[in-house]
Amino acid sequence: MIVYVDSKDTAKKYEDFVAGHPRGHFVKSLKWAAFKKPWKCDAYMSCDENGNVLGSMLIMTSKVPKTRYTHMYCPRGPVTSDGDTNTLLELLAEARKLGDKYNAYELSIDPDILDDDPYLNDLCSAGFVVHNTKHRPEYLQARYVYRLPINGRNEEEIFAAFHSKTRYNVRLSAKKGVTCRIGTKEDLPAFVEVMKETAVRDGFMARSLKYFEDMYDALAPNNLRLYLIEYEGQLLSGAVAILYGDKVWYLYGASSNRERNRMPNYMMQWEMIKWTIENNCNIYDFRGITGDMEKTTLDGLIRFKAGFAGERCDFVGKLDMFFKPKTAKIIESVQSNYRAVVRKIGVWKEKIDAKVSAKKEDPASENIAEQQNNEENQGE
Repeated sequence: MIVYVDSKDTAKKYEDFVAGHPRGHFVKSLKWAAFKKPWKCDAYMSCDENGNVLGSMLIMTSKVPKTRYTHMYCPRGPVTSDGDTNTLLELLAEARKLGDKYNAYELSIDPDILDDDPYLNDLCSAGFVVHNTKHRPEYLQARYVYRLPINGRNEEEIFAAFHSKTRYNVRLSAKKGVTCRIGTKEDLPAFVEVMKETAVRDGFMARSLKYFEDMYDALAPNNLRLYLIEYEGQLLSGAVAILYGDKVWYLYGASSNRERNRMPNYMMQWEMIKWTIENNCNIYDFRGITGDMEKTTLDGLIRFKAGFAGERCDFVGKLDMFFKPKTAKIIESVQSNYRAVVRKIGVWKEKIDAKVSAKKEDPASENIAEQQNNEENQGE
């Protein structure tokens, strides 16, 4: 039977199930849903006659501007056990009812499963469509990630498995006076400023201070930590890490152009990995890497993460269940072009703002980013 999360008791039952399940993920948590305020969120469970939870879904619904349609999204997909097709079908039957209620044109998921996972066959048999394998897109969650399995190892065993250069740089950061502390909400403005610096250097759009403040309010302190890596009072690097169930995610990272030879990012990653071990988690997730191994844009990032001796995970990408196929084709095409334009404008604006700010502070600092060496190639 289907049970909706509409009380403290059902919320606890839902959260305990998702957090304790191997397919559990923080984006399926009720706290994350509360943070995503613009979306309409529906959480429900499939339970047996004794009230035991067999599966769950969290569906976020958003209105498509200038239309009468909505789009439904289940982050990282339904939570069910392998082979339990009856529970999966029951959950998806309820999703179709919500689709009718909200006039949705499709339901999208981006499960963190590999191409050869049998669960993919269950999803396709239930009505999801897999995109072309070679060009299958990401959606809101990264398709290509790098993960470090803990496998019950302690700090000494994990550290010993790192690449020798990575171990050297972790130790070097401490020798060079770099320190780590856990920040508070009051530290977020400084973190966001460094995030803007990172965005200009690496060509992406930075999130706003309000975004991180809302996230902090929803998840800290039990599920979120703000890591701050400093040298003589200067913030060199920072990260937002999320703890949920048996995993820790490196969700957002920022690094300054200053003092990069002190290897602050190596200390930052090691401190988050230690948090993973302290909480008896099974996986530390470094999050995104490039999916095209022929491209070299993110080679330095891949080498940096690979030094921590984890493993590359290529997930299946975005899957769709179409309620209105023709409408979906039109809307997806328009939105894809719109997102590309917005992204380019956002990156261009970040660069212009950074140049204006640099000229005000120090005319000689305008080209500082180009004068820095790539951190991942430093050290010995």
